[in-house]
Amino acid sequence: MIEKQYCYKYPRPALTADCVVFGFDGADLSLLLIQRKNDPFKGYWAFPGGFMEMEETIEECAFRELREETGILPSFMDQIRTFSAVDRDPRGRVVTVAFYSLVKIQDFSPEAADDAAVVSWFRIDELPPLAFDHNKILQFALSKLKERLKQIANDQIQPATSFSVPELQRLYEAVGNGQ
Repeated sequence: MIEKQYCYKYPRPALTADCVVFGFDGADLSLLLIQRKNDPFKGYWAFPGGFMEMEETIEECAFRELREETGILPSFMDQIRTFSAVDRDPRGRVVTVAFYSLVKIQDFSPEAADDAAVVSWFRIDELPPLAFDHNKILQFALSKLKERLKQIANDQIQPATSFSVPELQRLYEAVGNGQ
């Protein structure tokens, strides 16, 4: 097989996907984070994510990176937005597309793998310092989650999770307290 070579006159940014996974245990809202095994930000906590491969879509990249780093595969991930600040990654010009998901914590047993040294759930009100621009991404993710919960409450969409109505009500309250 002949390996493709890419030669461009102009520099190109790299593209990554970051996965904001919210977990709810019936009382508290939590966030799934990985402790980075490699630089930059080695030892810091971050969202699972990584670089897109040439043969995949950004959505496929998000699911792949989440599975590779944590072993979990949620039923849905919705796109939050694109983050493209010039200095968001010290390795160079990296643009990320962030996704979020909401899961029942008891349905998943994450395990660190790939470039994640540790994976853990953190209550949304007890987060460690985050790497890169992940605090900014988290604020947008919380807004998207609130919007989705409002749509569910108003029967505009069906929930993509198996939460009961009382659980959704407690979840909405927890999301409101998390910001």
